[in-house]
Amino acid sequence: MSSIRQNRIENVIQEEVSKVFQQNARSLCMGAMVTATVVRITPDLGLARVYLSIFAGPPKEEVLENIQANKGKVRGDVGRRLKNMKHIPDLEFYIDDSLDYAEKIDELLKQ
Repeated sequence: MSSIRQNRIENVIQEEVSKVFQQNARSLCMGAMVTATVVRITPDLGLARVYLSIFAGPPKEEVLENIQANKGKVRGDVGRRLKNMKHIPDLEFYIDDSLDYAEKIDELLKQ
């Protein structure tokens, strides 16, 4: 169970990562629309797992590889935006497949 502080930091990081992806859509996201859907941070605030929804563009795996290759730039941009945080956690990116999973369940229920 996460603390109130962790929840606040998760929400702030989610907002800032989404803004970074909006501003750098061509270079980071290869023209795809990418949003951070969920952020989970470890109790020691050292690692943030960012789950991404990727739409309308190249294959999701290629976009994710490009984002992972540039995660230092993303972390730096987030750090510049969050000047009041002493330590910006390391970022790990994953594809959020919850929408695909929900769609699959919906199709199974319709049968």
